[in-house]
Amino acid sequence: MSVRTAAAIAVVAGVVTTLLPLSATTASAAPAADDHAVLRTEMGAPVPSGPLSRGGATETFDLTVKNPTGKAVEYKPWLLLDPKGPSLLDENDVVFKVEAVDAPATKSSVGGQDGEWQGLFSPSAKGPGAGFDIPANGKMTWKVTIGLGANYPTNNGDFNFTATSYNNSVAPGGADSHLFKVDPQIKTGELKTWFKQVNWGQDGQEPRAHLDLNYQATGDGTFGTALATSLTLSHPGAQNADFRLQALIDGRWQDVNAKDSRYELPRIAKGFGAASGVHTQPLRLSLGKDTKLTKRTVITMEAEVRQAEGNTWPLMTVPVQFPLAPITEPAPTEPTTNPTTTTPSPTPSSAVQQAVATSTGNSNVTTTGSSTGSLATTGAGSSTGLYAGLAAALVALGAAAAWLGRRRRTNA
Repeated sequence: MSVRTAAAIAVVAGVVTTLLPLSATTASAAPAADDHAVLRTEMGAPVPSGPLSRGGATETFDLTVKNPTGKAVEYKPWLLLDPKGPSLLDENDVVFKVEAVDAPATKSSVGGQDGEWQGLFSPSAKGPGAGFDIPANGKMTWKVTIGLGANYPTNNGDFNFTATSYNNSVAPGGADSHLFKVDPQIKTGELKTWFKQVNWGQDGQEPRAHLDLNYQATGDGTFGTALATSLTLSHPGAQNADFRLQALIDGRWQDVNAKDSRYELPRIAKGFGAASGVHTQPLRLSLGKDTKLTKRTVITMEAEVRQAEGNTWPLMTVPVQFPLAPITEPAPTEPTTNPTTTTPSPTPSSAVQQAVATSTGNSNVTTTGSSTGSLATTGAGSSTGLYAGLAAALVALGAAAAWLGRRRRTNA
């Protein structure tokens, strides 16, 4: 029994009502008492023996449920298929049928819960969701048929098949299972998805965060459907953030608009596999002018990857956190008041103004320069007026000295 199936059985023992199959009706029983978890399931050898092939012959085995106690116990069948590989199974990917051997007439169906494939059956007279009353010190037997549909994913391989119950009537350790081989044998892999933080800080005149969302498949085979990704964005507090998300599509940055608070990215085409290498989707995010955030804030971005068709339960979710600052308007330029002088002060050169207004920063800190800052001492600047005033004063003093000299000579 695989870890994933064992975990599912352990969970259902405590929280049965949260794991009821999606195809079952709402007429589900409450969890059985612990003293009712006494049944045991036994799976016979599949006939014919050998691996299953996609679209090929099916195999059958006997499923027997035994009740070793002195009173009847209700059994609600739950057959769990745990595939090896990254793809999720659709209902038609596995052939499934159940016939009564030593039991009431039976009807079977396929369901799904949390993206997992499940085989179900119930008494024909009672309808879906009903159980079988296993008599005291008795048993019931069914013939189960299983096979692979033609579209069983090529990147999935062998699978475990476990017979248990979803009303907690099978004893701990009493659920039998069988490993079914799949032909041809493959090396199963996984789908990896991760964010790469490219840079933060100033992008032109607007603070932006740049990230790459990467995908990579390992193992044999490929995904039989396209892969879809949706992004969600959040931040602490209730203020409007006015997120502006863009994706690099066909060589240019394009806006990605939210629908029901989710941003849908371009899909990865059907057939994505190890030979496809790493698929990278560049992203960039900024805060719009309608944001109510007033300072640098930690943003959470989460990517949810799923198959675009069929079983669209999320394959994985990947979060990342990063700081983002709102747009800051440049400080207004104050008019310069010059002292009254006979010589007008020159205007600072455009090169100096540009140097003052230029924003500086690094990958973590963004600093916006001010146009009212101190000018460099080189070149014409605010000190020119002072020098011109001093020159005018010196000229006046020279004229006064000449007049005094002429008056003294006259008096003499």
